[in-house]
Amino acid sequence: MPPAEAEGSDDGCFVSLRKLVLGKSFYEGLYPTKKGGEALNRSTKEQVVTDLSARLAEAKAAFLADFRGLNVEQATELRTKLREAGVDYRVVKNTLLKLASQGTDAECLTGELTGPTAIALALEDPVATAKVLTEFAKANEKFELKAGALDGKLLSDAEIKALADLPSREQLLATMLSSMNAPLTNFVGTLGALPRSLVTVMAAIRDQKS
Repeated sequence: MPPAEAEGSDDGCFVSLRKLVLGKSFYEGLYPTKKGGEALNRSTKEQVVTDLSARLAEAKAAFLADFRGLNVEQATELRTKLREAGVDYRVVKNTLLKLASQGTDAECLTGELTGPTAIALALEDPVATAKVLTEFAKANEKFELKAGALDGKLLSDAEIKALADLPSREQLLATMLSSMNAPLTNFVGTLGALPRSLVTVMAAIRDQKS
């Protein structure tokens, strides 16, 4: 299998050869082009930054990864799993991501933007997103989690793994529903376990690490 998307400074001939091997659509996420195949002009780049900034503001958490070494099949598998978890996963230029992250909770990630970068935006459940990413990283050693952003706080790889070990939103809701037939004290206790904000999740991470 050929290697998956990768950012670099290939000359025109090498890029054309890679496009021929990997396919045009496979390359679009890395080297965005407008209709007609021309490189993004300034106004188009500004639109990309605006759209990405809105997406970052919408996301409940963001995670950076180094995807070098993944083949097409592995990259497709990851995209599918993340899509099912309500995650916006994309390969982005570091310069555009730095601009887009300004004024968002993901701005703390700018210091981690080196080398090829893929970003996973948790639009629904940060814990579920962390679970998918960490499980995929365990099964694919070439996939490396670099950092994350949760409620404006920078997360290390270890903290992302700790987040993944927490119960997902679905698991907590299932526990809550099952307790509705239990004594009232159990039901109240379950409600208290539900994270009311991302700050609560951060506190759980700290407790797990200590």
